[in-house]
Amino acid sequence: MRCPFCEYNGTKVLDSRPFNHNKSIRRRRECEQCERRFTTFEMVEETPLLIVKKEGTREEFSREKVLRGLVRACEKRPVPLEVLENVVNDIERELRSCGQAEVPSNDVGEKVMERLYHVDEVAYVRFASVYRQFKDISVFMKELEELLAQARNSHTPFPKE
Repeated sequence: MRCPFCEYNGTKVLDSRPFNHNKSIRRRRECEQCERRFTTFEMVEETPLLIVKKEGTREEFSREKVLRGLVRACEKRPVPLEVLENVVNDIERELRSCGQAEVPSNDVGEKVMERLYHVDEVAYVRFASVYRQFKDISVFMKELEELLAQARNSHTPFPKE
């Protein structure tokens, strides 16, 4: 490591600590020549995860964008932010573990809906109505009927408040 003060190419590590929820390491260093101290951060460089939109455009996966959609769907619902952050973490982990650099946007939407189904029924329906772009009430009612039938068949009703 090169010293930022004298540019000598030799430093020693005085202290190392996990940082940013164990996603990086903070190191306190000292230059072997000028003896000045400075801090560096080390983190894993992740390959970008690209989302392929319906029209074929690509954009980098955004945790914040997914979380915003979940927060909007759960507005005025008794769902803690921590639960929504865990949903985003699970989705990102699953997407990255599949080993593909590009993922269709509908895969992300389906993963969000799959998890939201188990978090809150109203939020699930809200998200589905936007995600599936219901054109009229009949399409909305059809989705609700399928949802209710699925809940009856699986014997796993929605969580209660």
